[in-house]
Amino acid sequence: MFLLVTTMPKNLVRTTLWITISEIIFNISGFFIHTVMGRILGPADYGRYGIVVTLTTMVIILVGNGIPTAMAKYLSEIFETKPHLISIIKKQAILLQSVIVGTITILFFIFSPLIAKLLGDATLTPLFRLSTLIIPSFAMASFYFSYYTGLHQFNIQSILKVFRSIFKIIFILLFAYFWKLEGSISGYIVAPLTIFFIALAIDKFKISKQLKRTPKFITEIKQKENFDWRLLINYAWQIIIFFLAYELLISIDLYMVKAILKSDYSTGIYNASLTLARIPYYIFYSLTVILLPVISKTTSQNNHTQTAKIINQSLRLMLILLVPMIVLMSVFAQPLIRLFYSSRYESSALPMTILVLGVGFLTIYYVFCFVMSGANKVKKPMLISIFGLFLNIILNYFLIKKYALVGSSIATSITSIVITFIMLYYIWKDFGVKISLKFFSKIIIAGTLMLGVSQLLPSQEKFTFIFWSFLLFIFYLDILYVLGEIGKKDMLYLKENLWREKSFPKF
Repeated sequence: MFLLVTTMPKNLVRTTLWITISEIIFNISGFFIHTVMGRILGPADYGRYGIVVTLTTMVIILVGNGIPTAMAKYLSEIFETKPHLISIIKKQAILLQSVIVGTITILFFIFSPLIAKLLGDATLTPLFRLSTLIIPSFAMASFYFSYYTGLHQFNIQSILKVFRSIFKIIFILLFAYFWKLEGSISGYIVAPLTIFFIALAIDKFKISKQLKRTPKFITEIKQKENFDWRLLINYAWQIIIFFLAYELLISIDLYMVKAILKSDYSTGIYNASLTLARIPYYIFYSLTVILLPVISKTTSQNNHTQTAKIINQSLRLMLILLVPMIVLMSVFAQPLIRLFYSSRYESSALPMTILVLGVGFLTIYYVFCFVMSGANKVKKPMLISIFGLFLNIILNYFLIKKYALVGSSIATSITSIVITFIMLYYIWKDFGVKISLKFFSKIIIAGTLMLGVSQLLPSQEKFTFIFWSFLLFIFYLDILYVLGEIGKKDMLYLKENLWREKSFPKF
């Protein structure tokens, strides 16, 4: 019998669970914000909101994850053995990041009219210029998330994530209530800025003081060893290109819907389906937070057995949980849309049903991009993402013209499936990790039976689909239990690691 998580390192399981909880809270807050904004603004203005926030977020992720991700990688390799280098690497990263973020912020402001013109709507220019301030604000907060990732201080990261969720709801919705669309964008500026100051205070009054009291730090600081900042640049430029290609890959469909159909209403409808379809993707984002530093550490120690073990278990965990998510979201797309966005967005259900399959594959792809990055193989996800971007553009161009929103969702799903299989090939080739045919068959059987039973349920009204979703998920787990894929030991192990006292790495 395959035990779901009992072969994974205990710290990894426990840490993953707690970060996943904080990530779920964070994404629930995001969906709550989208729900309220969709209702406040209506489909047309919600479409404009989606375009501005999505594009600005893409720029943030582009500039906010290059140098900080490189910093997290190298910190995770030395924080236990050479703690005296931590402050040196951080200072170098701050200097490099400040130059990059400052330059991108100015360029985004200058080219806002051109971006708006390319999207066929000049009235977006003032909104883009206002959103320019989101870039440095988010970049400062994201820097400290990467910093604590590199130090394996996942407990602090989880706490910050929860507070970030709270501040997002407070500032974005409060400002939107008084100043509508412009207010919601202003909220995106203030919320991360608040988190930055909290993270800075934790570093100054806790982490830095603990670091200076470390015996190794006191002993090795006298050696005056330095860190070559060019290592950060060499790693970061590939990460930046990867994030640029990837963010365009997952967002280009929304932009092309706006540019080709030239309808704010259709853009808002598609944005609603895209936002809900990404629920599994956002939930499993927590795995990327864990896997990059962990894989970086095991590969730097040439521990190939442990690396393969972690990758294999992460893949199996994702598949076991992704299949029921995809089935449930496809079956209950209509009531989900009504719950989150109201009946005005019901036409989002069909595109969402198609998109959720593609996003399921995209989730696997994204997680393993960070596995590759942690193993210093970032060039492969970079090139695959570039290929996926061009494939998605071509498919969207033809399919949107023929099938409108449904065509865009088909194009994105096909692209996601193709690049995921390419990534899985390299995961097998580089790490020797592959999916057991027996295991995969059991997952497919359980998912198919779950889908079949769902078709026998009565029509869904209001909140009854939540109850049926719970019963269907239990049914799915029961099938896996009968097939010998999960058992009581898995549940006991999860319970033990969720509630026992956390033992995060300390200096």
